[in-house]
Amino acid sequence: MASALQNLSQYDASTVPDASEIIFGIVVAEWNAHITHALYEGCYETLLKHGARPENIHTVQVPGSFELPAGARIVHGQKNPDAVICLGCVIKGETNHNEYINQAVAHGLVNLSLATGKAFIFGVLTTDTEQQALDRAGGKHGNKGVEAAIAAIRMAALKRDLSAPKKKIGF
Repeated sequence: MASALQNLSQYDASTVPDASEIIFGIVVAEWNAHITHALYEGCYETLLKHGARPENIHTVQVPGSFELPAGARIVHGQKNPDAVICLGCVIKGETNHNEYINQAVAHGLVNLSLATGKAFIFGVLTTDTEQQALDRAGGKHGNKGVEAAIAAIRMAALKRDLSAPKKKIGF
């Protein structure tokens, strides 16, 4: 569903798994910092709200959204998190640069997810205007950072739950 039709910060909190034992990486693009830092605030606060411990949240900044996959790979290699959340903002300009950046970031994060078996969350705003980005970074459409945090919690919990040994009855 298009984000214009929903608030990105609305979800059923009762369905979100406990995040107290999950280790997170967060990679934040510095480009459009007034927007990406708002995404980070929403993300970080949501992780804490669902039990994540501050010492289990490892945050780094990279120059721009194009560098998110490389930053995510570095965080994964150094901190071995259960999920990595990538936050950025690419606003369409006079050229098609946004299409190339958005596709490169999406492909990079998918490749990391497939190679590692862990969730690399695409928390990148891909808007036509700065106002659309502001509306999705704590404005009238909520905060995509919240949505990214919830996706990371759910995916890390899914892997944990499916990896747990099956309980047997009897012998």
